[in-house]
Amino acid sequence: MAVSNPKPPIAVITVTYSPGEHLASFLDSIAGSTERDAVVIMADNGSVDGVPERAALERENVEFLPTGGNLGYGTGVNVAARALKKRREAGEIDNEYFIVSNPDVVFGEGSIDELIGCAGRRQAAGSVGPLIREPDGSAYPSARAIPTLSNGIGHALFGSIWKSNPWSTAYRNDQDMSSERTAGWLSGSCLLIRWDAFDRIGGFDERYFMYMEDVDLGDRLVRAGYDNVFCPSAEIAHAQGHVADKHPEILLPAHHESAYRFQADRLSGPALAPIRLALRVGLKARAALVIFMSGLSRTRSGD
Repeated sequence: MAVSNPKPPIAVITVTYSPGEHLASFLDSIAGSTERDAVVIMADNGSVDGVPERAALERENVEFLPTGGNLGYGTGVNVAARALKKRREAGEIDNEYFIVSNPDVVFGEGSIDELIGCAGRRQAAGSVGPLIREPDGSAYPSARAIPTLSNGIGHALFGSIWKSNPWSTAYRNDQDMSSERTAGWLSGSCLLIRWDAFDRIGGFDERYFMYMEDVDLGDRLVRAGYDNVFCPSAEIAHAQGHVADKHPEILLPAHHESAYRFQADRLSGPALAPIRLALRVGLKARAALVIFMSGLSRTRSGD
């Protein structure tokens, strides 16, 4: 006779936008990542490949939740979190933690249970993030320092041409990727989040359409008195495609707009207006230069 799990299922929220073949691997990996039951909520931002809808029909624990349009990652998570409120209150899902993950992630064996265990050891943890393996097997620097005006500018200017520059080194904060530790922020590609912490800060800031929403979330958690904890005993693989390298003319301005918003929020007030103006002009100039150089490189290579 099967023994039912005494704990309610943990919610796994993923934001889908035509995820293709990655979604099946993501969903298949969840069962081995935790001894608990899991309910997967796909906040769908307008998929056209039919993959999320089919997954919801074929898998009992997977639910399709259309958001109404391409709202961005953070907003998609918020939509799903709001939809789960009554089920949390009724005890139908775990009301202490939930998982946020990209649909191109593959969870390692026992990884969700490791994240839960880490949160249990760290009562101040508002979020917990795993060790992320890139497709080549290397560890992605997913536990970073909050970008300041100085290290952010230094990283932007020299990160691609001088890998070991001191500003990028301070920002990446990746000297120790083997020990459990706190960080300024954690990659939003996979996070365990404490529900009460998420509720207290109001979830993701919906002004961020793409990029920096996880940086902003981590910073606001710390400002509210919580920790962001890197937990390398939990391991995932992430098949990120680095689309920005192929289409900088689309994604680089979006990245710079988010970077400006993040810093401008923290450099508020009339006295700092000249700094905000200089930052905006500098970011726009950098984006234009990178796009020009990328186009020149493609022209020379015949692409």
